[in-house]
Amino acid sequence: MKKIAIIGSGFSGLSAAAYSAKQGHEVHVFEKNSGLGGRARKFTTENGYIFDMGPSWYWMPDIIENFFTDFDKKTSDYFKLVPLNPQFEMVFSDGTMQIPHDYNEMKNLFETTEKGAGKRLDDFMNDAQYKYEVGMKEFVNKPCHSWFEFVSPKIAKSALKLDLLSNFHRFVRKYFKDPKLIMLMEFPVIFLGAAPKDIPALYSLMNYGGYKLGTWYPMGGFSKIIDGMADVAKEQGVHFHVNSNIDSIKINKNKATAVSVNGKDIEFDSVIASSDYHHTENSLIAKEYRNYSEDYWKKRTFAPSCLIYYLGFKEKIPNLKHHTLFFENDLDLHTTEIYDDKKWPTKPLFYVCCPSKTDENVAPENCENVFLLMPVATGLNDSEDVREKYFKEMIDRLEKHTRSTDLESKLEYKKSYCIKDFKEDYNAYEGNAYGLANTLSQTAVLKPSLKNKKVNNLFYTGQLTVPGPGVPPSIISGKIAAIEANK
Repeated sequence: MKKIAIIGSGFSGLSAAAYSAKQGHEVHVFEKNSGLGGRARKFTTENGYIFDMGPSWYWMPDIIENFFTDFDKKTSDYFKLVPLNPQFEMVFSDGTMQIPHDYNEMKNLFETTEKGAGKRLDDFMNDAQYKYEVGMKEFVNKPCHSWFEFVSPKIAKSALKLDLLSNFHRFVRKYFKDPKLIMLMEFPVIFLGAAPKDIPALYSLMNYGGYKLGTWYPMGGFSKIIDGMADVAKEQGVHFHVNSNIDSIKINKNKATAVSVNGKDIEFDSVIASSDYHHTENSLIAKEYRNYSEDYWKKRTFAPSCLIYYLGFKEKIPNLKHHTLFFENDLDLHTTEIYDDKKWPTKPLFYVCCPSKTDENVAPENCENVFLLMPVATGLNDSEDVREKYFKEMIDRLEKHTRSTDLESKLEYKKSYCIKDFKEDYNAYEGNAYGLANTLSQTAVLKPSLKNKKVNNLFYTGQLTVPGPGVPPSIISGKIAAIEANK
C-alpha cells in the first residue's frame, strides 16, 4: 500500500483519488479553497441563491455514468438527471432556433432550415457516432507516453474514418450550407478551446455526445456530481483536507518524498497533481525537475478564459430557456480575437444559463438564478470597468431577447468572475478557464506528459494533460493517472 497525495479536488482530482483508494492505497486530497470541486464548486448567497461556479452542460452522460459504475454505483444514487427540452436555444440576428431533445424533431428542424439537411444530419451523426465509439473507447483511455499505444488493427482500420488530419470547419461544410446550421454544428467544439478551423474533424464526436445523446441537468446543480464523486471517494477511504494550500513538493534523488501543506511537510510515496500543470511545475518543484520550460508554455494554444456574472433576479424572466446562446455576431471574428489578436472582443458572443427554469431549488420562490458567460482571450488586463462594460451589453441583449425592461433594477445579487479570479482561485495559467486547446498539434502524445520525466513518482492529471478539457475527459484523466501511479 502506498500513501498518495493528490493536489486539487476538481473532477480529475476526485477521480484519481477514488481510483487510487480502490487499489488499496492511503489517499489524501489537498484543496486550497474552502470547498471541494475546483472549477465546479458552488456557492450559496444569504438570500438563498445556489450558484454552480463552472460547468453547466451535462453531455456524454455515459462517460459520467461509467465512473459510478466502476464503484458499483449509479448516478441516480446521488442525483436525479433530467433531459432538457429544448436542449438549448440559439439567438441569431434574424431570429431564434430551439434545439429539441427528440432526434427526429431535430431532423425536421434541419430539413425545414435547409432542404436535404435532415438526411445529411443522419449521415453526419452516423459518422460522429463511429468516432465517438472508437475515440472514447480506443483513444481517450491511453496515457499517451508513446505513439505505439495507438498501433492496433482497429485504430489502423479506422484511421481514415476518424478524419484525424482534416479540420472541423471544412468537415461541417461538407454536410451543411445554411449559416445557422453551420454555427449550430460548430458550437460544441468551442468547449475544446480553439477555433473550428484548428480542431481535428475527429471531434464531431462532440456533436454526437451532446446533441444525439442529449443535454441533461442534474437536479440540485452540477455540484451534485462533485458531491457524488466525493462520497464515492470517501467510501473508498479517501481523506479530504480543505483550506490546505500546497507550498511545494519535496524531491530527493528523483523521487517526490513529501508535500508542504500550509508550511508543514507531510511524507508521501507518490504525488498526483490535479492542480494547474504550469503552476505545479513552476511554483511547486525545483527548476531542474520540470518537464517543460516557460517558452514551451508560451507557445501552447490555450482554451479561453471567460467573463462570468452570477445574477439573482427578484422576479421571473419571461421567454428564457435553461441554456441560451447569443450568436447574433460573427463566430469567426470572436474566435480570431480570442486566439490570434488576444484582445477583448469587439462584437462578442455569450451564453446564458438559467437553471431555475428547471430547478426551483436554486433560487428563492418566484426568483431567477442566471449565469452569464462570455469567452475571452487569456492573459488580458482585467478590470471592473471592463467587466461592467460587457455586463451592460449582455444585459441589453438579454432584455431584447426576452422582451423584458430594466432587468438591472430587478437584481438582488450580482457577482463577477474573470481572469484575475481564475488565477487567484485555481493558479490558472494566464487565467485560462478550460485548459489546453485540443488542436492537432496538442493531441494525444503531443499534450503535456501525464508523468514527470525526471521524478519517477510524480504525475499530472486534469485539463492541461490527456485526454483534454471538459468534465468527462477530466474524469477519465484522473482514472488514467491513478492507474499510472499504481504501476
